[in-house]
Amino acid sequence: MAEALKPVAGLLLVLNFCMYVIVAAIGGWAIDVAIDHGFIIGSGLLLPANFSPIFFPIGNAATGFFVIFAVIASVVGAAAALAGVNHFRAWNSESLPAAASSAVIAWTLTLLAMGLACKEIHLHGRNARLRTMEAFTIILSVTQLIYIIAIHGAVSIVRSRP
Repeated sequence: MAEALKPVAGLLLVLNFCMYVIVAAIGGWAIDVAIDHGFIIGSGLLLPANFSPIFFPIGNAATGFFVIFAVIASVVGAAAALAGVNHFRAWNSESLPAAASSAVIAWTLTLLAMGLACKEIHLHGRNARLRTMEAFTIILSVTQLIYIIAIHGAVSIVRSRP
């Protein structure tokens, strides 16, 4: 059964890596828009009354927090996928701790970004790219969990053999 879970883990590994890269790319675009269209403060100008350092001219009040945490989660998730490739090649209990710990950290950061995505959905007023980023973050929170279960399940089966 351990070998039956290996293709599932491999598929989820590739899927998660691609989705994390897409989330990072869209998040990078959103940060670029925020930098290009943010507040311009000169030496003689005062900060606006409602100034926020995480101001995004696109989306709503939750967009800045969501984008920042989604980019962090996607970078950690892509790195976790690279650690997962090493585990996938070895597929033994010695390579599991690095892959599992990085996958769990990526999953918890993805859950944080998913919570902010839900808040952004609740507040309305976002464009198609942000909706795509929200959808991918929500999907990643599930697929990353399934990946973690698959790699843990396969190694526990290997350990239980005589």
